[in-house]
Order: sequence, then structure tokens, then C-alpha cells
Amino acid sequence: MTIVGLTGSVGMGKSTVSRMLRQMAIPVFDADAVVHALMARDHTVRAALAAAFPECVDMSRVDGVNRGALGAVIFGDVEKKRLLESILHPAVARARRAWLRSCGRCPVVVCDIPLLFETGLHHAVDVVVVVSAPLFVQRQRVLRRSGMTPERFQAIQTHQWPDAQKRRHADVVLHSGRSLGALRQQVVALMRTIRRGGE
Repeated sequence: MTIVGLTGSVGMGKSTVSRMLRQMAIPVFDADAVVHALMARDHTVRAALAAAFPECVDMSRVDGVNRGALGAVIFGDVEKKRLLESILHPAVARARRAWLRSCGRCPVVVCDIPLLFETGLHHAVDVVVVVSAPLFVQRQRVLRRSGMTPERFQAIQTHQWPDAQKRRHADVVLHSGRSLGALRQQVVALMRTIRRGGE
């Protein structure tokens, strides 16, 4: 099994690449989706969040974590952000290991992890793929999102490795600044190369 680590800074097109991979029947572990599922359904995670951030969690409801409020609480607060990560990251790691075991004999799997480098998980995969686009394209994409501001965009960037640094540490860089068709061609070529390497 070849484990591909897929990452990229906010607004670079990583989710689009993940969607293309799923359309190609490649198993994809979506770390962000797992975080949302853990907050909604994992009692241990919800209880830990309630203890650390009581103003953001209603334990009487199944989906009682107010992610918007939680984001506001940790925004700009390094210590609270680290506290949140100390709760979520181990739980996501357990889910990822279980998912990998469930993939069995799949020749290629992809772990879509936004903080792949920042959490050191690039050392735990076989191929590191970074999705990248020019800064002006990234900025346009991000600022179109609901509730996004230039200040919030800048704050997000400060917690992620710079795009240039990610590209330097990547095995493969997918360029998403052009058309979807051009990006899909790169994704297809990447999977063809990885599969050929595993033969």
C-alpha cells in the first residue's frame, strides 16, 4: 500500500483534488471531516471539549459543539489553540490508523490532512503531495468564503507553513491556478505514476 499525504494551504484547491481522487475510486481519509464527526458523535471528545471550552459545548445535544464559537475562542489565542489540538489530534490519529487498517489491500490511499507538515505527519506517508496556486488566486478564493475577512485569512496563514516552504518539502506539487481540466490531468498523471511505482 502506498500512502499519499495530500496537503495545501487554505484556498489552494486541496478539497477539489480530494473530490477528483474519490471520483477515481481512490480511498481518501478526510481529516477535517473526521474532526467534525468526532465533535458531533464521539462522547469522549465532546466531554473533553466541554471541560476545556464549556461556553462552546452543550452536552445535552448530540451535535452540541458550536464550532463557530469555538473558532472565535481560539482565534488569536495560541494557548487555547494548543489545548484544542491536544484534544483533537490524538483522536484524529486513532481514526486515521483505524481507517488505514480498514483499507486492507488497497494499492493506493490518500490522507487529506491540512496540517500535514505542521503536525509532522509528512514523515508517516510515502508520498507528499502539495496543492498550490498563486497568492492572488488563493486570496480571491478564500475571501469569497462566507464570514471570511482579510484579518482572518492572515491569522489562518500564520498557523500554516508558507506555501513556498510546503512546495520545497513536497514530492509532488499540483498546480491548481489554471483550469479544473488542467488540474485533473495532473491528478490522473500522478495516480498513474504512483500505481506504476507500486507494480
